[in-house]
Amino acid sequence: MATASGVVTTVAGPGKVGSVLRRSSPSRSSSASWSSAGLYRVRPGGPAYSGSPRVVLRRSPRCEVKADLEEKSAAAASVSALEQFKISADRYMKERSSIAVIGLSVHTAPVEMREKLAVPEAQWPRAIGELCSLNHIEEAAVLSTCNRMEIYVVALSWNRGIREVMEWMAKTSGIPVAELRQHLFVLRDSDATRHLFEVSAGLDSLVLGEGQILAQVKQVVRIGQGSGGLGKNIDRMFKDAITAGKRVRSETNIASGAVSVSSAAVELALMKLPKSHSTSARMLVVGAGKMGKLVIKHLAAKGCKKVVVVNRSAERVDAIREELKDIEIIYRPFSEMLSSAAEADVIFTSTASETPLFLKEHVEALPPVGDEVGSIRLFVDISVPRNVGSCAANLEHARVYNVDDLKEVVEANKEDRLRKAMEAQSIIMQELKRFEAWRDSLETVPTIKKLRSYADRIRASELEKCFQKIGDDALTKKMRKAIEDLSSGIVNKLLHGPLQHLRCDGTDSRTLDETLENMHALNRMFSLDTEKAIVEQKIKAKVEKTQG
Repeated sequence: MATASGVVTTVAGPGKVGSVLRRSSPSRSSSASWSSAGLYRVRPGGPAYSGSPRVVLRRSPRCEVKADLEEKSAAAASVSALEQFKISADRYMKERSSIAVIGLSVHTAPVEMREKLAVPEAQWPRAIGELCSLNHIEEAAVLSTCNRMEIYVVALSWNRGIREVMEWMAKTSGIPVAELRQHLFVLRDSDATRHLFEVSAGLDSLVLGEGQILAQVKQVVRIGQGSGGLGKNIDRMFKDAITAGKRVRSETNIASGAVSVSSAAVELALMKLPKSHSTSARMLVVGAGKMGKLVIKHLAAKGCKKVVVVNRSAERVDAIREELKDIEIIYRPFSEMLSSAAEADVIFTSTASETPLFLKEHVEALPPVGDEVGSIRLFVDISVPRNVGSCAANLEHARVYNVDDLKEVVEANKEDRLRKAMEAQSIIMQELKRFEAWRDSLETVPTIKKLRSYADRIRASELEKCFQKIGDDALTKKMRKAIEDLSSGIVNKLLHGPLQHLRCDGTDSRTLDETLENMHALNRMFSLDTEKAIVEQKIKAKVEKTQG
């Protein structure tokens, strides 16, 4: 454990160590000490969630009154918490709003847990809205894929913000906080930013260097901007992450020969089939989205000549057929999914369905496959939530593989890809430094504006006095212009030095600590009080939003 001026790390499940806090000085953050255990402290009697809704057939007037009082009490408690935060604003004067990522991935949690936390893309705006309505969360973004579910936030208060997000995750997933925190990782500020940059570059993917994650990060920006949840910090961070991802792929060879989740799924299936029949086995792909299309593409690249595709509409399958000429693609509607599966040796599933498409009874009812493919039907499920129920995995004549099983394929070229990842780290650091410099520059903007406004008010007041003494009769337009220019020149030259010492954009050797000391000194000398005004403005916005 370390105090606020040091580094705190927390082990977030097997194989994942997350650096939670890295700060250079108490002036940027709260001076209070805390431990990693404090991140996961939950109030006694925390969020009660059973996972299934209660059905109430009849309620008495007394019950209705009680429910109404409970709703009002909850709303009052929410506003009361914010009002208390407002009263205690001085406690947060030294605590800068923190960027944080709270989440889990294929490295820290099994697919059984990831699918419970998965948020479909169509529901990202709703999730962002709920997160931004939490008392201590200013901005939010959700990145939910088959391999990860991560929530990025800007928190007014670090400890309270993290606790609120974790409680939200527990409530929406039905997983108790105590169980959830065993698999979560929590990263703060530069560590959170660096993590996102590495994710965008494909460095944190199960398949190192895979390209689909970059498109998913872009989608977060598009949806977040539409929902209004992306504020200036997270919006800029995600856009810089996209830049980092593009640079890593164009300036290094990490993407050369890179495999995707879809190609790894094809490799796994072919590994499990007898070599003599690996390309002649009957292939079925359920779902013709991006992942399904890549599966078909990689099957064709491996020499497969025919594939059956089950999809809700024929248009997407027709488009894939037009693009891929080297493989015969047969379309089947979803109503023929089970009959198509009965004629397949290998079944790939990659749909966005939130419920399983194949249950144990469906798989049991399928006719046996031939001896030439080992008498075992293969299901390769690369969807999260899973399309094939876990209960089907225990059947004698079927084998079910999911995204977690792709590690067997990935390990084959891991060492080579790790060497390539080292090349990408210098680019990540350059982009991280650029983002941190931009964010640091925001610290002094309010002081610069207030100091300039303060000087302009004095100049305007003194100019008015000067013009009154001269009198309108003696004051020509040329003379007025000359006096105004003189006053502006004096003010600009006097402000040049102080404003130069408030610069923190990475263009000079001045450290952030020195710049912040200059800012605090100017705030005291000219009674600008910008920090308190900013905090109160943020709190006021949250209180008004909750009351509204």
